[in-house]
Formats: sequence, structure tokens, C-alpha cells
Amino acid sequence: MSRIADSELILNPDGSVYHLNLLPEHIATTVIFVGDQNRVSKITKHFDSIEFETQKREFKTVTGSYKGTRMTVMSTGIGPDNIDIVINELDALVNIDLKTRTPKTTHTQLKIVRIGTSGSLQSDIPVDSFVLAKYGLGLDGMLHSYDCESILEPRMEDAFIAHTKWNNRKARPYIVKNSSSLAAQLADDQLFLGITATAPGFYGPQGRVLRLPIEDPALNNKIDSFEFEGEKVTNMEMETSAIYGLSKLLGHKACSLNAIIANRANGTFSKDPYAAVDKLIEFTLDKLKD
Repeated sequence: MSRIADSELILNPDGSVYHLNLLPEHIATTVIFVGDQNRVSKITKHFDSIEFETQKREFKTVTGSYKGTRMTVMSTGIGPDNIDIVINELDALVNIDLKTRTPKTTHTQLKIVRIGTSGSLQSDIPVDSFVLAKYGLGLDGMLHSYDCESILEPRMEDAFIAHTKWNNRKARPYIVKNSSSLAAQLADDQLFLGITATAPGFYGPQGRVLRLPIEDPALNNKIDSFEFEGEKVTNMEMETSAIYGLSKLLGHKACSLNAIIANRANGTFSKDPYAAVDKLIEFTLDKLKD
């Protein structure tokens, strides 16, 4: 196999991947993503033991054991661009020989679960509940930098574009399904399922207005009212679609879980959002243990 050039796979002087500052032995095949680096310790405090930890920029990584299962917890920071860095470098750690800079002949599959917080778009999804994204709806365009047609849901995409009267000057929305087998492992009656929308920003892209007018003031209402074969957009955040798209392209399993701390449809906010997140953390760890 051809060698990957130094300019394409950038390594640190110690041989670790450039942004994450990790070597292959530092990570488990079960990986939990959080956005906030301060949330890493909220998860790893439940571990029986910790074998490794490091941080570079916003990327904090801790690997340890929870009830006999080796896991890695990593903060990704905010946005699809950070997810592009994190998943590509994680995949390189397990599927590229970093010394020869060539892809390995045997593929290693990672199991990736995001634990996040979000606001519900539907009145029947209350605060303090949990949402599992059956689909990731990308409004960011990042995945279109890759050859991704084979993993997309074009009928649902076309319906969304027609329903929202999507401005063709913006990136085409893309939709990717989660890992069915990982979703089955996480399944629980208390979970709400649906489409999680991923925005490329926090203010204008999510309909917030400070001093700048936005391109489509009615877009949020259109997103809220979209339905395709019984599937509705349950919530909006900034990472899920990129996680789903890159994971599927690279042959990894991925699911995204969110604790709902606000309900935009009825204007409510959790009285104790930290407790909701703690409950989701414990729920996820117990589901992921062997």
C-alpha cells in the first residue's frame, strides 16, 4: 500500500497524532465523546481505574475501566470541524500503521457514543428526558468534502429541502442514520428517538438574532414542523451529523445521546440540568459495559 505523506498524516515528534496527542495504546475501542472538557471528569469519576490521561487544546482524553470494560472519554470541543479532526485521528490510531504510514490490512471498528445536552424542538419531549438520534441531519456541509453519497438518505434530504424551501446558496443538508446495532445496545423505553439536527454555528445558524439579521427567520419553525415517514426533528446541536457521517464512512459504530435541558416548544428549562446530565452519564456507562 502507498505511504501516506507527512503533510497529510501529521505526527508529533513522539509519533502521536497531531491534534489529539495520542498513541494507539492510549485509546480503547469504546469511546465516549463530550463537548466540554470539564465533563470528562464527570464521567471518569465513575471508573474503577484510570490508566492514561492527557490534554492538548480542547481535546482532553482519559482512558480507564468501568466495571471491567475499557473505555476512553474524550472532549471534542464544539462543532463539525472539530469532529472532522477527532474522528479522522482516532481512526488513524487504530487503522493506520503510524510508523510505516500505511493503512493496516485488518480493520478495527470503534464504538463511539456522544453524550451531550440539547434543547427539544417538540412539545412532547420534556426537559430532563433523553434523546437518541436515529438520524443526524447536517446543516453544516462538512461531510460533502468526502465521497459520501453511499451513506446518505436522499429521499429524506429532498423532503427536508422542499419543506424548508432551503436556500441553494447554503450547503445541501445531509442525513445519515445511526449504527443500528449500537442503538440496540443503548435501547431503553425512556429514550425518545428522532432526527437530531446539527448546525454549523450557535447564533445565526440556530436562528438566534443579536445584531445581525438572519437569512431565513422562519427556518426554525420549518425545522420543527418537518416530518418524514413518521420521523421528526427532535433537537438541535452542533456535532451529531458529523459523527454519524464520518463514523459510517470509516466503518465505525456511532450513536448520539442528549439530555434535554430545555424545551423550545413550550418555553421550559430544567430545574437541575446537571442532575439530568449525571443520570444520562450513568445510563450510558451501564449500557456500554460488557
